[in-house]
Amino acid sequence: MKKNLVILISGRGSNMQAIVQACAKEGWNARVAAVISNRADAPGLAFARDHGIFTTVVDHIQFQSREAFDQALGDEIMRHEPTVVALAGFMRILTPEFVKRFEGKLINVHPSLLPAFPGLRTHARAIEAGCRVAGATVHYVTAELDHGPIIAQAVVPVLPTDTPHTLAQRVLQQEHLMVPCVLRWALQGELVIEGGRVKQPDGVSHCWNGMNQPNLA
Repeated sequence: MKKNLVILISGRGSNMQAIVQACAKEGWNARVAAVISNRADAPGLAFARDHGIFTTVVDHIQFQSREAFDQALGDEIMRHEPTVVALAGFMRILTPEFVKRFEGKLINVHPSLLPAFPGLRTHARAIEAGCRVAGATVHYVTAELDHGPIIAQAVVPVLPTDTPHTLAQRVLQQEHLMVPCVLRWALQGELVIEGGRVKQPDGVSHCWNGMNQPNLA
């Protein structure tokens, strides 16, 4: 029986698109069961519908509290019996109760080399700080914002001519390679958290470099 992946988005969902395409191309023993957004105008919903994927909106504006929204969102996710829930550009801070409900199933991609630069404006902050490298992190979600056991990271150089936009575009290219691979591992049951660290399928840490190749560290 194929395992179910639920993807949460708030915008165009480019990582969601990369996941859908990798799942089909690589023949995963899994399916994208649903794409859920907190915004009815999220462009990514049209892509998902065009690929025959169930889509729905749980609009956070319709709820009086974050807890009420998270309860409704969680109920909708549970309808699809997920093995993994991927946060792919989902721009909402989740309550500790929601995180506990899906403990061990929630995987997020954040556009920085965590634990550096949690939160917003990550690329601008990296440039302002004079960083020589930047990147993205895929990690399990915990109650603390943009923290949790790190699964993999992608690294790109920060160029002297970089703007936040140009740096973001290069980082995003690496995310499109890294995120589907990590989710495939998770869906296959190949990731184990031991002592707050993630044990990967071959026992090593993975880092995608700026040449679109996974390095082993």
